[in-house]
Amino acid sequence: MAVSPIGIFDSGFGGLSIFREIHRLLPQYDYIFIGDNARAPYGDRTFDEVFEYTNQAVHRLFDMGCPLVILACNTASAKALRTIQQRELPQMEDPTRRVLGVIRPTVERVGNLTYNGHIGLVATRATVSSRSYDMELAKMGHVTLTSQACPKWVPLIESGRLHDETLYNEVRHDLAQLFEADPDIDTIILGCTHYPLITSTIQQVLIDLDHPEVILMPQGKSVSYALQDYLRRHPEMESRLSRGAEQQGQTSFYTTGDVDSFEQLATLFLGHNERIKVQKAIIP
Repeated sequence: MAVSPIGIFDSGFGGLSIFREIHRLLPQYDYIFIGDNARAPYGDRTFDEVFEYTNQAVHRLFDMGCPLVILACNTASAKALRTIQQRELPQMEDPTRRVLGVIRPTVERVGNLTYNGHIGLVATRATVSSRSYDMELAKMGHVTLTSQACPKWVPLIESGRLHDETLYNEVRHDLAQLFEADPDIDTIILGCTHYPLITSTIQQVLIDLDHPEVILMPQGKSVSYALQDYLRRHPEMESRLSRGAEQQGQTSFYTTGDVDSFEQLATLFLGHNERIKVQKAIIP
């Protein structure tokens, strides 16, 4: 049988936190992960740039045999997913291939967490300016979303400064602005796949800002359960996916950037110390 893995794409490292939860729940499938580290970060890029880069990566994963691709990146999901789904896929040689994102599963889950309907979003500038979360949450009704762009968090995380005073100060500054805009927020979406790595810092800031009761919502579990449900509802896609022996599939990791750097930092996002083997990807 031909290898037909699930493709997972991210602009850099953060999508590994999504992959980690997907693999925990669905270890039986084969996966290919591509990080476009050479062109990261996507957070401050234009809509056209994000679409072009994301579309190139999706085509690359399709060429590598993936019938299903997950955009494990909020910026790519916000700026490229809809156009790929509506314009690109119908024109392809195989229009039955599919691309899914992380925003809708997150929104569907957050509605069950908030008590008062006041939701905060911390994310990159690109994700905030796209208003993708605003549009999805508007479908729920009776929900107030307040967004805060946090442009300095990702560079600090990727530089390994997870417990640095500078990071604490940036998080405190941005969350203070968020609560100044809406003091009634009771749930915060971590709208960037890097942010779960600094959950403890965010929680400490919430305590220091006198908001210890606020619920933090990372995206990994929501996306993984949404994928499981999608495959359950679409057996025609599920039957195309290749699996490993004894319910343990194979994963291949690729980066467009420096392989050694990716191998080192990947351990942070995957949550273990075992170094993975990474290959060089050429996109387009």
